[in-house]
Amino acid sequence: MSASIQISPSILSADMANLARDLTRISNADLIHVDVMDGHFVPNLSYGTAIVKACKSATDIPLDVHLMVSNPDDTVDWYIDAGADLVTVHYEASTHLHRTVSHIKSRGCKAGVVLNPATPVDVLEDILDELDMVLLMSVNPGFGGQKFIPRTLDKLRRLRAMCVEHGVDPLIEIDGGVGAGNAGELGAAGATVLVAGSAVFGAEDPAQAVEDIRQAGTRGRASKEA
Repeated sequence: MSASIQISPSILSADMANLARDLTRISNADLIHVDVMDGHFVPNLSYGTAIVKACKSATDIPLDVHLMVSNPDDTVDWYIDAGADLVTVHYEASTHLHRTVSHIKSRGCKAGVVLNPATPVDVLEDILDELDMVLLMSVNPGFGGQKFIPRTLDKLRRLRAMCVEHGVDPLIEIDGGVGAGNAGELGAAGATVLVAGSAVFGAEDPAQAVEDIRQAGTRGRASKEA
């Protein structure tokens, strides 16, 4: 039987005034996605280490911290110290990517690389073997609630093929415009972790939304492996 797709709800769509409550409502999630935006690398400003610390104190679910910042080399330790369990940095923002990934792992944290929609997966050829996760943006980063970019599916298939060729199996995460309606396609194309923000926190029952997306993605993955 196929392994379940993991779900990482993005707190960008949570109620910041009631963050602990909202985290409790998604206690069945596999990861908590924390979108850090600096207003420079992306045209939006979200939150910093205080929110990571708050999440760490409010839930035992591992924190999946996505750094949308222009200076990840200078700031990554802030988020590891605050309680991140997995940190992803953007290829487009990292001058010394191998060094950054190695440093994250040396701190006892899992490390991943994020690719923007226009960045090809080929750029990971020489670092793929070192990664715990690859995150493909399926929208242009900066704001929640955007429409999924369909070409992401082809990109996802290319990444999965590259992983097979390298003999590695990092988590492959998709972020942007994800919900139960397209989770099956994403699972079939090779995704193993799905980030969902408004599709979870905008639902009447966030925990059920998590389960619906997980089941749809898992069915898609199983159909591909059958």
